[in-house]
Amino acid sequence: MFLQSKEWFDFQKSLGRDVFFYERGGIKTGIIKMPLPFKKSYLYIPHGPAMDFNQMTGGIDNAVRNFLQYLKTLAKKEKAIFIKAEPLNDNVAQFLAKNKFKKSKKEIQPHKTIVLDLLKSEEELLTLMHHKTRYNIKVADKHKVIVQHSSDLDIFWKLVKKTTERQKFSSHPRGYYQKLFQFFNQEGAVRTSLFLAMFDGKPVAGALMLVHEDTAYYLHGGSDYNFREAMAPYSLHWFLILEMKKQGFKYYDFGGSEGTKWPGLTRFKLGWGGRTVEYPGSFDLTISWWWHLFYGLARRVF
Repeated sequence: MFLQSKEWFDFQKSLGRDVFFYERGGIKTGIIKMPLPFKKSYLYIPHGPAMDFNQMTGGIDNAVRNFLQYLKTLAKKEKAIFIKAEPLNDNVAQFLAKNKFKKSKKEIQPHKTIVLDLLKSEEELLTLMHHKTRYNIKVADKHKVIVQHSSDLDIFWKLVKKTTERQKFSSHPRGYYQKLFQFFNQEGAVRTSLFLAMFDGKPVAGALMLVHEDTAYYLHGGSDYNFREAMAPYSLHWFLILEMKKQGFKYYDFGGSEGTKWPGLTRFKLGWGGRTVEYPGSFDLTISWWWHLFYGLARRVF
């Protein structure tokens, strides 16, 4: 997963965040220091830690105990009030829960995603789709929607804002997308690219893609609801699926899927016939119970 790649942590450093690395006794992870008011912080482990139980020759409990001691020492040094981990598998989550990490409702990465297998043929991919998805691709074709590579972040940002305002969820600041696009818009293990869907000469949908190893990730996107009859997002994603397949990627990750929070978006993603992948979720280890309590209350108020 790209969230534990060296390149991703280099990007975090470019945002002004401190990062730390732990690799000992079969446990490996990168850690990001996330700033909070009053010179406090919390430590964040995205899609980690990774635990190789075969390498824990000194005993699993001993390896985990050493790792937790490292985290607690680091947390005190960095004035972190809690540590948040979002592991990829249940075995790691069980060890966290066994060592006083508590399940948290506040997730940074969605605990569900939808992944499409690009090793399937184009015909198989079409067959897997919901019939309405296939129909809407044809509608977009009839409207002559054209998808093209772009570097225009201003247009993409406007589409993101239109979507977040309509769907009533928050987005990153424009500067974040700019830095993300520029930092990875080059040759390397992690790369980003921007695509726009054009209808009647106007940009009506956009997608910021990130690729790492064998997977293409739909990272961020937006569309203009005023042109919804053109079904541009369907043309956009079908183009990207075929393009990423052609480039040799094995999987197309649609990103977060949460039917309660984002019913329309989740329905759209499910319509492509991918499998739902569910992660254990978010786990917090409290370092300062008073500050952690205050942080939780402040989040609810503000």
